[in-house]
Amino acid sequence: MTPKLNLDKRRLKKDSSVKLIAQAALPTRYGRFTIYGFKGRGPLDEAVALVRGKVNGKTAPLVRVHSQCLTGDVLASLRCDCRAQLELSLKKIGQARAGILLYLPQEGRGIGLMNKLRAYQLQDGGMDTVEANERLGFAADARDYDFSAQILKKLGATKIRLLSNNPGKIRKLEESGIRVVQRVACQPRVSKTSRAYLQTKKSKMGHILKRI
Repeated sequence: MTPKLNLDKRRLKKDSSVKLIAQAALPTRYGRFTIYGFKGRGPLDEAVALVRGKVNGKTAPLVRVHSQCLTGDVLASLRCDCRAQLELSLKKIGQARAGILLYLPQEGRGIGLMNKLRAYQLQDGGMDTVEANERLGFAADARDYDFSAQILKKLGATKIRLLSNNPGKIRKLEESGIRVVQRVACQPRVSKTSRAYLQTKKSKMGHILKRI
């Protein structure tokens, strides 16, 4: 039987912009989770949360805020490390006492799937991932984490241990009211194909990466 999500009614009233749409049991090879669907006011404000254990207890849950990557997560592209990070995060959260994997439709660091493919085309011509995004008129990272923070608050996870290599993600979550008490490295093995991509993330975007 799927456990009910125990949401504080005062928090629901205060933050009515985020609605719980559905919940169900989700057994995976990384463990048994409960999956929750959330929707906000904007057309792209949709997300799912895979939850394990008591995430609103005294111990800060292990959390991964993961942006959708069709080419990596689904098609197993080696241009990025997204699928490897997703699998590593599920494994670590599955082993933790409590945790959340929040999956958001922010393809291409927020520029959308078609623009990401256009950026790939520019990269094939010699640009790196930052140069390609900027040539298309976007920021190197156009993602917003306020909606993510609202969902975490709704789950009662206002104090978290975050699986991330991105200091900017930590800063934006904290600006939105989430206390990140620990950054947990999320770096799987580096492939030859994704090495240059990761080097760019480290040198131009400040990601904390080792073994590149």
